[in-house]
Amino acid sequence: MGMINEKLRNELSDQLMAAVLLLRNTEESYAFFEDICTVAELKAMAQRLEVASMLRRGNTYDAIVERTGASTATISRVKRCLNYGADGYELVLERMRQKKDEKNRQEVDEDVRK
Repeated sequence: MGMINEKLRNELSDQLMAAVLLLRNTEESYAFFEDICTVAELKAMAQRLEVASMLRRGNTYDAIVERTGASTATISRVKRCLNYGADGYELVLERMRQKKDEKNRQEVDEDVRK
């Protein structure tokens, strides 16, 4: 994992990260983030995650702009984080890929049993 920006770390930020780790499912996550973020902030975070995913899959800026509506400045910032950041995107994208692969394997297993 990359270096965490020490300017971000403080008691309040630690408390926020601990709170996020307490969320048990998607519904709890929606409820918490709806309360703590504006709709625009949530959409921006979701957009950045999709931009990161698309960059990792080798999509062009044009394709990313078309699909997500992200500005080229946002895409550049996300790309910089992917290349030189704390590896948070990489960690999450890899875990999401693993979860998707596991789900696909389970679906194939269920189809085989039918």
